[in-house]
Amino acid sequence: MNYGGPDRQENRQKLLDAVDSVRETIITGAEQAEAEMTIPPASINALYDSGLFSLKLPEVLGGAEADPITQMEVLEALALYDSSASWCVMIGATSIGSPGAFLPDEGIQEVFRDGRIPRAAGVGAPTGQVTPVEGGYRVTGRWPFASGIRHSEWVGGGITIPNDDAAPEIRRALFPTSEVKIHDNWDVMGLRGTGSCDFSVSDVFVPSRRIFRADVAPKRGGALYLMGHPGFVTNEHAGFALGVGRRALNAIVDLAETKSRGRGLNQSVIANRPSFQYKVGECDLRLRAARSLMTEILEESWDTACQGRNPDTRQQTEMRSCATYATEVALDAVTLAFRHGGGEVLEKSHDLQQCLRDMNAAAQHFMVSNSSYEAHGKFVLGQSDANAMR
Repeated sequence: MNYGGPDRQENRQKLLDAVDSVRETIITGAEQAEAEMTIPPASINALYDSGLFSLKLPEVLGGAEADPITQMEVLEALALYDSSASWCVMIGATSIGSPGAFLPDEGIQEVFRDGRIPRAAGVGAPTGQVTPVEGGYRVTGRWPFASGIRHSEWVGGGITIPNDDAAPEIRRALFPTSEVKIHDNWDVMGLRGTGSCDFSVSDVFVPSRRIFRADVAPKRGGALYLMGHPGFVTNEHAGFALGVGRRALNAIVDLAETKSRGRGLNQSVIANRPSFQYKVGECDLRLRAARSLMTEILEESWDTACQGRNPDTRQQTEMRSCATYATEVALDAVTLAFRHGGGEVLEKSHDLQQCLRDMNAAAQHFMVSNSSYEAHGKFVLGQSDANAMR
């Protein structure tokens, strides 16, 4: 269990070193990813070989099983270099980490054949419909936004299982990517390089060994798999957003020493203009404050998980609403940077334009929608019916 002490710090440093090791490769591949609308093979191979896709996988299966704050820092560091790479590691790590913790042993033997860690993608939304049959289920459904699916070997999709005596159960089914239809429909404004195509299946048999629930006690691994939902993924969104926000702010600060505004005697570089100084100072503090708050909330929930308990509804709500806040702060930073960049940032290849497009795309995700503030407000108001995923 990587809670506190040298083991946690050693794990953190190894993962951050892994980010440094892929830096040049993912930066070089970023333009190709934008053009081809999926991460190029060289970048994917570098990320896989570095072990970053194993960020959330149980140690017993060869994963890092990193604590939530380390995960946030790793995704933040990746986003400083390339948004799509960070996003695909975020989705890929969860898509293999969750089945790694919750699949039955028979499923692990099939998916992690010969002890090898496969590449995975997945969509949690339970849009798949099932028919129970002997040994498993026949599944039909279509799932949108399967980031990284073109370089995956397995893909997971949320399914709804009818229950005559109670509410339907939400589970996840794992399919070999070769058995699903990938829809070539990812032609979008932001996060273009993530290749987040829809996928579908029609009346496909999925054996019970490849069906799992992520809201029960894990079959392997430690405290990380007690973080619950949305606690298992909110740190990812915060880390991604804070990395893109900081990248944009760094870019405009570098540009500010040469970018001029005004004419004649009133002309000066924007770094010397009080209005710009004010906004940059405010943005820097807000990014740091959002990061500190997210760290504080994650540490509290992590402490709960390390005591063998799931974070409660209040903690789940706070983790999600804080990830939303971090996303909004980062979006403000990106917008400020783009606004002050002048005409040159209109070029499609300019990093500030990519930050603007990618951050706006990331902010559309349900996990960081403003409905999280409503749930948070219910706790502040003392109302008992708050739901972290309303």
